[in-house]
Amino acid sequence: MQIGVFIPIGNNGWIISENAPQYKPSFELNKQVVQKAEKYNLDFALSMIKLRGFGGKTEFWDHNLESFTLMAGLAAVTSKIKLFASTAILTLPPALVARMATTIDSIAPGRFGINIVTGWQEAEYSQMNIWPGNVYFGYRYEYATEYVQVMKELWANGVSNFKGKHFTMTDCKMSPQPSNHIQVVAAGQSGKGLEFASQFADFNFAMGSGINTPKAVESANQRLLEAASKTGRDVGAYVLFMVIAEDTEEAARAKWEHYREGADVEALAWMADQGSKDTKADATATAKTINLPEGAINFNQGTLIGSYAQVAAMLDEVADIPGAKGIMLTFDDFLLGMDKFGEKIQPLMKCRADIKAPA
Repeated sequence: MQIGVFIPIGNNGWIISENAPQYKPSFELNKQVVQKAEKYNLDFALSMIKLRGFGGKTEFWDHNLESFTLMAGLAAVTSKIKLFASTAILTLPPALVARMATTIDSIAPGRFGINIVTGWQEAEYSQMNIWPGNVYFGYRYEYATEYVQVMKELWANGVSNFKGKHFTMTDCKMSPQPSNHIQVVAAGQSGKGLEFASQFADFNFAMGSGINTPKAVESANQRLLEAASKTGRDVGAYVLFMVIAEDTEEAARAKWEHYREGADVEALAWMADQGSKDTKADATATAKTINLPEGAINFNQGTLIGSYAQVAAMLDEVADIPGAKGIMLTFDDFLLGMDKFGEKIQPLMKCRADIKAPA
């Protein structure tokens, strides 16, 4: 079972609370997180792309670094961990992103991949006058399909003459080509999103939900497996969970309740408003799931709360779910969280029994 970390490229990580750790993103912070992850033999690190936050008293995600330039820097200070950057496909042309990926592959051969972000928060794009209108929600995966096809043509052939509805390439050249396969990650939860992932992605996010309900992602994984069976491709799920672990379950739950008591209601209201703009989203789409009560202060992921042994056992439950190939973790405090995971949780996990402890 692969284990990865969803690094804190935005301020305050993933907890929308005045009582949670408050910090700004920086290269130094993310370098320390990823180097710890590498020391503990985690398999990958992924950074999101967020262009506008939710505001509120915590200014949640109002402060963000840029994904590709951050991962290029991290590629130069790591040696074995896989790195994924995210492209907001409305902002960068696919031919340019293909070249950016090839560049980072030359820094970290065989260690780089791309996360495709179709976009759900209209305000990120309208602030730059590049939002196509809410009609985009209806064709964003058609747009993403052409986007990825252009990149894959350039990586494979060094030239693209792709002619589509959204992109037209005329003898578009790219050299050098990457020396290794550039893996693609998607995050679609709707029917169209899973269809896109089954055709073009190597992995697709499955969003955990609830508190201490590791099996809650089972139905999402099954839907991904069914979609992939129609294309004959092997597409694994990367399951997303936050970990809050302490010596005892009581201490971990007390910390969680403290965070809940400080919920930033203004930021949560902004998030709910943005998520409501995709009026045709089905019940499984990101725009719908971000507003579920279980995720009220923890953005779009399940939460595992307990002692180190309890969290290890729950992560092993996730590893047993059909289709799960990886677990991507977030923490309330990333530096402490990485050490707790590497030193106290991972050694107890059956699915990581072959991972050696760091020297």
